[in-house]
Amino acid sequence: MAKTLQTLGSNYTILIAISFFFLSTLVTSETHRFSRPLSLSKHGLKKEKLSHLHFYFHDIVSGRTPTAVKVAEAPTTNTSMTGFGTVVMMDDPLTIGPESSSKLVGKAQGIYAVASQSEVGFLMALNFVFVEGKYNGSTLSVLGRNAVFSTVREMPIVGGSGLFRFARGYAHASTHQFDIKTGDAVVEYNVYVFHY
Repeated sequence: MAKTLQTLGSNYTILIAISFFFLSTLVTSETHRFSRPLSLSKHGLKKEKLSHLHFYFHDIVSGRTPTAVKVAEAPTTNTSMTGFGTVVMMDDPLTIGPESSSKLVGKAQGIYAVASQSEVGFLMALNFVFVEGKYNGSTLSVLGRNAVFSTVREMPIVGGSGLFRFARGYAHASTHQFDIKTGDAVVEYNVYVFHY
């Protein structure tokens, strides 16, 4: 009888341990979830809009106050026909018109790097930081390839902040003016972006 009680007691202990394990797994999985669905309206998201923004990007590499400066290069950059390996940090003005005196609507802040050995092709990683009108304080993020001698270059808009949260779209860039002596450029941008 004592042996039967001992076996019954150990079976009962095993049953309690298994039950505790399953319960703790259920509780843990409920309290520490990796993801969950959310309501769009609860987070202030309404109907998605498509906006078109038009501005000029001023990349000034010359003079005493450049807006774009070289921050790194490879040991072979100076012998490369394309400048392969050059990395430039920028804080370029964005204006309504092509003149540098035109109204400032934002800044292009980020980096571009020469990422091609066969043509002048930049890797662009930057934010358009807007300072004017209803988009003041909002940003759009660009990450893409810019083959600078192509007539029109298309780069993806991969996100944004402020009024551009959840943004996606594309930017068309066209060189408006390029000074071969100084390397300064004015680039026209047409940006098409979906956002809430």
